Amino acid sequence: MYEVLLALGAGIVVGIVFSLLRLPIPAPPVFSAVVGIFGVYFGGEIYQWIVQNWMTK
Repeated sequence: MYEVLLALGAGIVVGIVFSLLRLPIPAPPVFSAVVGIFGVYFGGEIYQWIVQNWMTK
């Protein structure tokens, strides 16, 4: 949980700094892109689960 809060805090700081400098925010502007990032993460987790539960027997 600490890592999640640290990442959120870093993201907020970066967002504020970029806004103060009037630079475009370095993040996907569309919600579907953010959902795609979660999909990539969960795909990797599912692969690890499959390897641990089905490939090691």
